[in-house]
Amino acid sequence: MTPNVSWGRRIPVDVAAALLVAAVFALFTRAFLVQAYRIPSESMEPTLLVGDHLLINKFIFGAGAGRWGPLVPQREVRRGDLVTFQGIEDPSQELLKRCVATAGDEVEINAKRLRLGGAAVDESAYAVHSDELVYPRSDFLHETVWRRDSFGPERVPERSLFCLGDNRDISRDSRFFGSVGTNLVRGRPLLVYWSRDREAGRWRFRWRRTLHVPR
Repeated sequence: MTPNVSWGRRIPVDVAAALLVAAVFALFTRAFLVQAYRIPSESMEPTLLVGDHLLINKFIFGAGAGRWGPLVPQREVRRGDLVTFQGIEDPSQELLKRCVATAGDEVEINAKRLRLGGAAVDESAYAVHSDELVYPRSDFLHETVWRRDSFGPERVPERSLFCLGDNRDISRDSRFFGSVGTNLVRGRPLLVYWSRDREAGRWRFRWRRTLHVPR
């Protein structure tokens, strides 16, 4: 008769197997399904705050779906969607902005106001301007200064998006680095799983933002 393996030997093996399965599942989830993301700056306020920790849906736009594409719900990026994408100026970074125009749209910003195809866009639900000063196009100002408040008109290329930060006066976005290729899109914010704010030298948790769904 084959002797039974002692519990003392089985338990470590079972624990190791469980940890291995958990690690594989975590890697699979991060690669294909969801990814953690932390908001590092004020460029998306008030929609998203510094210290918000998000889960990013990586398959909604097809970027992380791969061979699983036919099994998961996907769609094209639409105007108004929040998107994460690989940085244009620094590919090692991943940025989060709002798509305000898609391929073929004619984008113009005049005195801070967005226009598509010549028609004004109502962005009162999310866009804010913290600086009342409006920089006009001028030979006496560097282009990177006035492009914050005046842009275009310029048509968004094929397979590209025009993305802006909601906090328009401090965001570095498509006004400065150009349109974002759809091949660089990584996903869409799913929810805030926790958030904290540094106040008076201490970290304070924002419990009210837990499970908040950004729009």
